[in-house]
Amino acid sequence: MYKLIAMDKQINIQEALDWYIWAGVTETCSDEVCAFNKENQPIIPKTTVSAMRSSSVLAAQVPASGALVLTSFAALKNAKDICAKATSLEELRELLEKFDGCNLKNTAASTIFGDGSNKAKIMLIGEAPGADEDRIGRPFVGRCGKLLDKMFTAIELNRADCYITNVLPWRPPGNRPPTDDEIAVCLPFLKRQIELIEPDFLLLLGGIALKSVMDCADSISRTRGKWLEYSISSQKKAYVLATYHPSYLLRSTAQKSKVWTDLLRLKKKVEEIS
Repeated sequence: MYKLIAMDKQINIQEALDWYIWAGVTETCSDEVCAFNKENQPIIPKTTVSAMRSSSVLAAQVPASGALVLTSFAALKNAKDICAKATSLEELRELLEKFDGCNLKNTAASTIFGDGSNKAKIMLIGEAPGADEDRIGRPFVGRCGKLLDKMFTAIELNRADCYITNVLPWRPPGNRPPTDDEIAVCLPFLKRQIELIEPDFLLLLGGIALKSVMDCADSISRTRGKWLEYSISSQKKAYVLATYHPSYLLRSTAQKSKVWTDLLRLKKKVEEIS
């Protein structure tokens, strides 16, 4: 349940709603919203969400236009310009931590950069950090990370020899799906990581990673297990394999056999070109 805290003056409920929408909040725990003072006493009369939907909430469902489009375009151009200057992963990490073009940064506790070898032959790409990752500051360290480690062990892969990252470096509020604008602004940082590492293989974990990296409209269920190619540069291409995200496997254990098949396919391909 979100609380609005008023210290010295009464909060403008319209401004508060606008802030929540800007931060990515799309639902509340009840039909009523109220604010509290420092003694935890209500200071704003109860107002139903439905009564206010005609303004901010409905406006948030309308496609971006005007100034918002220009802001998103400027942020994307700025991200591309910044990434072009990075000549190493460490430099790219520092630039990302200073980047303020994505609103997700304002609601996340940590900026989660990639983790692993900067000379990795295999690069794994997920969707976005979860609660554990946001708290600890590293990708795939929670339940998903433990399952991923078991997947590595099953095909005799050492996690330290790989490079693991996400499409988004910041956790979306409540683990909601990222928006297209958020993906677009963050994508240059991911692509620059790929360019700097130059892996031989990309293992895409989940539909968001598949859609973002390969600009693919097909679902993960139709694409998983098929070899694709990603052009890193005019001289370098990477083999691409998409499979289900570990978080999906935690909810749908029956799909683990399909991922096992995909991992064996990856192992075989790695051995063929080694």
